Amino acid sequence: MISPKNKSRRSFLKTTSAVACASYFVGTSSESRAQDSPNERPVFATIGLRNQGWTITDKSTKYADFAAFADVDANVLGAINEKLKNKTGKAADGYKDYREILDRKDIDAVMIATPDHWHTKITVEAMLAGKDVYCEKPLTLTVDEGKLIEKIVKQTGRICQVGTMQRTEFDSRFLKAIAIVRSGRLGEIKKVTCGINGATGSPEIPVIDVPEGLDWDMWLGPAPMAPYRALPEIRQGYGGGVPLYTNCHYSWRNWYEYSGGQMNDWGAHHVDIAMWALGASETGPNKITPVSYELPVEYENGNPKVSDRYNSPTKFEIHANMPGDIPMVITSEGDNGILFEGTEGRIFVNRGRLSGKPVEDLEKNPLPEGAVEAVYGGPVSENHTDNFIASMRSRKQPISDVWTHNRMLEICHVANIAIRLGRELKWDPAKREIVGDEQANSFLKRESRKGYETQA
Repeated sequence: MISPKNKSRRSFLKTTSAVACASYFVGTSSESRAQDSPNERPVFATIGLRNQGWTITDKSTKYADFAAFADVDANVLGAINEKLKNKTGKAADGYKDYREILDRKDIDAVMIATPDHWHTKITVEAMLAGKDVYCEKPLTLTVDEGKLIEKIVKQTGRICQVGTMQRTEFDSRFLKAIAIVRSGRLGEIKKVTCGINGATGSPEIPVIDVPEGLDWDMWLGPAPMAPYRALPEIRQGYGGGVPLYTNCHYSWRNWYEYSGGQMNDWGAHHVDIAMWALGASETGPNKITPVSYELPVEYENGNPKVSDRYNSPTKFEIHANMPGDIPMVITSEGDNGILFEGTEGRIFVNRGRLSGKPVEDLEKNPLPEGAVEAVYGGPVSENHTDNFIASMRSRKQPISDVWTHNRMLEICHVANIAIRLGRELKWDPAKREIVGDEQANSFLKRESRKGYETQA
């Protein structure tokens, strides 16, 4: 006898296989939305559980059953599994090694919320193992990693959704902003500013013993070998409960070895929306200029000279010369959000508000019916996971596809390289390389630590 759970999964697999040969055009698969099929639930697993890992899992339990979790920190694994059990009545199977999840035939898709330096390896290997993938942003640590993921998506035909949920969520606020830009209400766009917040440096962080339950070697994974560092002070608020100053939990975002600082963290959200609004998602700038920046440690030849403190920028103003000579400013100053300035007006949008006179004018002169849906490519999904599962059914790539994400993220990657080297860089968006600068181009890729190479 087939259990209800297995029957639901068999029905889901039958649905997806029936459209497995569909084209890979980017867009929402609105004709098969997840919430319309409550009895056809895919089986998911989450890899990397702390903070955002639980966030995307928590909001996805409405649409999927979670059969497995993986995390290199046993304490996190246990705590998050207890949360799942309290919410759904059933815990997931727990693993330290994500590869045990990829070996399972009963899992349809994985959600990845590890630190950034693990994203590409797990994403690629999951797709090669026959899984669809929802990976948190930023998808990659280098430009070359993005090219590899694109290759594997085409090779395998798997669905790969990036967690840039501003494309779907927040009451369609960002979609409305794009619709206003596209409607011509601002006139000719003259400038776009992405405010993505600055960061703080750190004091000298000493080497200490690795906390019990954490597999530090596997946490480092593809990154260079380094000792575990932390100070006693504990972080409060979001991401709290771990050392405030460390090269591990939460604060890994401040180290180039594992992330791209604020440029990749918030930039992956706001630069994405700016690119989408400008219609530049299939191209990019021709040059990137570091107008001003502050690094918390001294650099030499693009690399930090010390290893005991945060090393990503604390302040910056970057100018990217977009098609049509439209300047895109990426800055750590001012409000977090995106400011669009045109010849006829300006609007500002972030997760809390959409403001400006053109927005106020909508009360008397609303956008045409369907303008927001036209931006999204169909009816807007209930949330980002809803869009992901609908794409799993239709076999059309989701709203946050890897190609447009990588084009956007290349701006952030090259901006970081420009800061590290302290000079303007010319960018060829067709060849996806820096023009006439061998040293700068060497930063478009990085070698993985032996034993943690991507198995592609």
